[in-house]
This record gives sequence, C-alpha cells and structure tokens, in this order.
Amino acid sequence: MATGLGFRRDNAIAALRTFARSCARVTKRADNSGLTQPQDWQPACSAVGTWPEADAPRFFAAYFETAEVGEGSAFVTGYFEPEISGVRQRQPGFDVPIYAMPPDLVRARPGDAPPLPDGRMPLGRYDEAGVFTAYYDRSQIEAGALAGKGLEIAWAADPVEVFFLQIQGSGRLRGPDGSVIRLGFAGQNGYAYTGIGSLMRERGLIGSSPGQYSGSMQGIQQYLRDFPDDGRRLMQQNRSFVFFREMTGAGPVGALNVPVTPGATVAVDPAFVPLGAPVWLQLDRNDASGLWVAQDTGGAIQGANRFDSFWGAGAEARRVAGGMSARGRALILLPKGTLARLNRQ
Repeated sequence: MATGLGFRRDNAIAALRTFARSCARVTKRADNSGLTQPQDWQPACSAVGTWPEADAPRFFAAYFETAEVGEGSAFVTGYFEPEISGVRQRQPGFDVPIYAMPPDLVRARPGDAPPLPDGRMPLGRYDEAGVFTAYYDRSQIEAGALAGKGLEIAWAADPVEVFFLQIQGSGRLRGPDGSVIRLGFAGQNGYAYTGIGSLMRERGLIGSSPGQYSGSMQGIQQYLRDFPDDGRRLMQQNRSFVFFREMTGAGPVGALNVPVTPGATVAVDPAFVPLGAPVWLQLDRNDASGLWVAQDTGGAIQGANRFDSFWGAGAEARRVAGGMSARGRALILLPKGTLARLNRQ
C-alpha cells in the first residue's frame, strides 16, 4: 500500500494535478511495461476530479499500492525547456538549421530488416533501389544530407545550444525582435543516444583536477566552447539526431501527449514504468525527492530505475536540471489490485 511514505502536502497536490492530466490517456492506451491495463486506472481517475486538494496525500494512499521494479536503486538526472536564440528565416548569425521530421524517415517493412528487441521494426530509409538502410546520422546531417529539402522550420545561432536542445527534446527559440517559436519533439533518426559526458569522463576531461571540467551540463558546454573543433567531433559521436515540430498552446508536451509539469513530471523507460504512474523517489537530494508522475520518455532514459526530472523553463530551471544527479530508491505507485492480478498470471 502507498502508506507510510510521508507524502508532503504541497508535493502531493502538484502530483495530484499532474496525475489528473494523465487520466485521459492512461485509461485508453496500452501500457508497454505490461504491468497495468487501461481499466486498472479507472477508479483513481474517476475520483481525482473531485478529490479535495488539501487531502491530496490520502488520495495516493487510498488508490495506489507500491511496487519496486528491479532493485529499486534509482538514478535521477534533470531536464528543462531551454530558450535559445533563433529565427524563422535564415539570416546572418543564424546558420544552424532546426529540422522537421523528414518524410523518408520510416520504419522498415516486415522482412526488410531484423526487428528490434521490443518487436518494432527499425527506423531508417529506403534508397533509390528500394533497399532499406540506416538513416543519415548526425555527421551526415550536419554535412548537408537534408539541406535543400524544405525541412528547415527555423534557424539558430549556436550549434552547442542546438545540440542540447535536442537532448532536452523541446524548447523555445527567441528572435532579436522578441518573437518566440516553441518547438516540440517530433522524432529521431533511429540511432541510439550516446552521452558525451560519459565520453569526456573516459578521456579524462571531467574531474576536479586543473584543466578538467565539471560533469554538469554547464561544464560540458564550457568545454565544447573552449575547444570548438574537438567539441564538434565529440558531439558527432552522438549519432542520434532529433527532429522538431512547432508547438502552440500549453506545453511542452511529453510522451504521454499531455503538457509536462515542472517539479512533478519525470521521464522514464516505458518498458519498465507505466506512463501515467506516480513515482516515489527517496534520494540524496531533497529537491528531487518526493512524488512525481511518469509522463515522458527520453533517448538517454533507459532501464528500470532511470529517471529524468523536469524543472520547467528559465535560468533557475536550467541551473537545477543541468546539475541534477541524484541517487536513491524508487517505488512505482500502481492502481490497487494490480499486483494481485499480476500474481495470478
């Protein structure tokens, strides 16, 4: 049962509101983790709309039971909605393209390629001979593989900021005239994500000795700017490339297709954690401990207890998310009765 966890009222209220926004999705969609079924969520979702917020901690105790996935040993990073310099039409000083999803980026037809471990067909493209092949990687795209195809939806000023915009998966472009273009994740090219922080650590570039850099986002960006040629080659080691779509209305929108909430949304690996599920994190950082709701995914978020906490937009969100690295224990809150059904299977 989800009791005895010491839910803080303010934290539980934020989680209650965030969970309520997820209900339209969790009661209808398939759960890739296999832990829940749409009807499992119905009792909690029927109650959440009229539940008094002041009594939010009791809601989670009343409708949920806790489960530990794997060893429950959690690693939590942070992400945010960056705002970088960008414009809709190319102009001097704005030369880095932001691409929309290419129409030739498709999944292989059955028989044209081996399926992925999860059963889906891989992403790629069909060449002129009709043979399925891998899609262009970051180096090829930066060398112009997509140039002139009409896919540029905006142009940015700084390639380092665009690289991290892709890692975050959404963001805002602000022009010199104050205009704002909001971008959301549209897809990626099918290559696995490679964290350049890990590569820098392997090369002895990250640490506390003189000449080394912090492993935070800010420290990594500083290295990329101090050594632009080496930095460009390092970024190209991450062959994954993200495409965007222009967004309107509330957002950014996560993988559950609802707006994500600062301080309450976490990205998870949906093969292990049901999207929409509340998550209890007890960590070595108080600011990331407490109740969250799984509403998003990410290329680097892989494994049963890997989480990425969302902190919103602005300088403070950038500071917290960029330096977030917390470890501790994770518990997944599942609708009551789910564990009994799983045990009967």
